[in-house]
Amino acid sequence: MKDERAAGSAADDDGLTQAVQEAGAVELLLIRHGESEGNVAATEAREAGVEVIEVPARDADVNLSGTGRDQAKALGTALGRTAAEFRPDAVVSSPYARARQTAEIAVETAGWPVQVRTDERLRDRELGILDRLTRLGVENRYPEESERRDWLGKLYYRPPGGESWADVALRLRSVLAELNNLGTGHRVMLVCHDAVIMLFRYVLEGLSEKELLDLAAREAILNASVTRFVRPSGAGPWTLESFNVADHLAEQGIAVTEHAGDTSVRPQ
Repeated sequence: MKDERAAGSAADDDGLTQAVQEAGAVELLLIRHGESEGNVAATEAREAGVEVIEVPARDADVNLSGTGRDQAKALGTALGRTAAEFRPDAVVSSPYARARQTAEIAVETAGWPVQVRTDERLRDRELGILDRLTRLGVENRYPEESERRDWLGKLYYRPPGGESWADVALRLRSVLAELNNLGTGHRVMLVCHDAVIMLFRYVLEGLSEKELLDLAAREAILNASVTRFVRPSGAGPWTLESFNVADHLAEQGIAVTEHAGDTSVRPQ
């Protein structure tokens, strides 16, 4: 029995599981990380028409850019204006550096007495053999994969060694199951990535594949933006209150950056 208790305690040292045992949610804030060095490199590579994105580190270790750090501070300033009774009492981040740094800077700037935790289920989609390649790079180096991606569409295409959007959605369903099965009255902030936020909408709103892909084709999740879901009763379905809001950046004179991923998302 002693060993079981010890194992349970170790499992609860980090991540969403421990956080939501203390906080069943009535509000869910989804934050995209601030602009990263990888965002800048990917945009520059696409504009230059090259095949490979020159990133300074593996995806999990890419840091915020200077603009991204400014965005995280501006986010924290805006969040700090939240009345005490409406502040998140659990902040959970993707373990990827750009998300974790955004969460830590924002929480420190806001002056919230809450520990930032990490959960690997909130990580960005894994691209497998296509990692660091632009669309041109995929077309030239893996033409069969390019055709297969266009045929299947974003939701179901899984690159070798990587994930489809449907795979990411499975991760998020397990996150939401924890929020749905615990008590009520608390607020949770999740700091993650653009595809993850799109797929939270897919799962929470019960979108069809077409609705999801239409949304992804016309909307890019802005860096350091806020998407808010609520359920005042603490149980049942969530309601989208606001989506992809970055007014807090412009209001503070901070650059609003888009850095969209591949917008060719539909099956051909």
